[in-house]
Amino acid sequence: MSGGVVERARRGAGRGRVAAGVVGGIVGLAAAGVAAGVAGQRALLRRHKQSTEPDPHLEEAFGELIADEYRTVHTAEGIPLHVEISGPKWARTTVVFVHGFCLDMGTFHFQRTALSRVDGIRAVFYDQPGHGRSGRLPAGEYTLDMLALALRKVIEECAAPDSRVVLVGHSMGGMAIMALAELAPDLFTPEGRVSRVALISSSAGGVTFGLPELVVRFRGGRLLPLISGAGTVTAGMLDRARAASKDIAWLLTRKFGFGTTAASAALVSYVEQMNGATPSESVARYLCALYGHACDPGVSGLKRIPVLVISGDMDQVIPVAHSRDLIRELPRAELVIIPNAGHVALLEQSEAVNAVLFPFIRKIGA
Repeated sequence: MSGGVVERARRGAGRGRVAAGVVGGIVGLAAAGVAAGVAGQRALLRRHKQSTEPDPHLEEAFGELIADEYRTVHTAEGIPLHVEISGPKWARTTVVFVHGFCLDMGTFHFQRTALSRVDGIRAVFYDQPGHGRSGRLPAGEYTLDMLALALRKVIEECAAPDSRVVLVGHSMGGMAIMALAELAPDLFTPEGRVSRVALISSSAGGVTFGLPELVVRFRGGRLLPLISGAGTVTAGMLDRARAASKDIAWLLTRKFGFGTTAASAALVSYVEQMNGATPSESVARYLCALYGHACDPGVSGLKRIPVLVISGDMDQVIPVAHSRDLIRELPRAELVIIPNAGHVALLEQSEAVNAVLFPFIRKIGA
């Protein structure tokens, strides 16, 4: 098994209180405060990007994968979701991939590349509301229930008609899956539409995603609504600050998103580009939903089906201990810890992730 899986854990009881999100939250809110110091950091950045070893991903075609089908799915709020699909319409298994906060479907680049060589599987990728090439909510706040129902629409309109569905969620994508399992538990049964779920670096609640202690302390009070409400007013200013502080953003992305300083510079740049492409308005309007996210997986549909929980052993955003807490609620859950991996383990250690994810998907027919 490539990459080496160092731990598997099963079952238990208790309630996890975890942190989630990705570096984009840090970049989106902190970049304005560090933009003035970028010039002094550029020499440091060059040293971090340079390496005596060749970068294995230097020529990787990130963001350039071709799909068999392109679709637009509209949410109940009228938000157009950009969807890309590979694989046959007659497939008996459909895998729907749900990305995280401040990212897009490109997070699953290596899973998508590998699945393109597997016959008989339909793979569905989409950008969540306010991310990537999908539209934005016209007014108001994003909610996890909104994301859950958007996911349900994607399943209904894009999964192969007679197929069983596997859901794979990273970070906030896993939260959307958990929210759907609470809203529609009958959808999640061994014989039903959704037969298996994989949660990568995700959270059952208690979000901090690396923001300063001041924000964490006041997350239930007035500070987050203030930040969120100011999103539409200050979005242009924040986006300009983020663009001006790209060097700092790169360093923050590597520090908080990846497990080691030896991470591929091309990979770090790709994740930073996804972070930076997420509008500051979207970042702000998601914060209340993410901080307020709290679910009880043990009373949701997830308790009835196999669940694979994957965590990087060096994840600073959602540490391994929180993944262990999550699986204690799920009687059919299994935890796999990926060595030398941070929050974007599915990119950083893609072979190790695929080595456990793909057999889990294939077992749907067993």
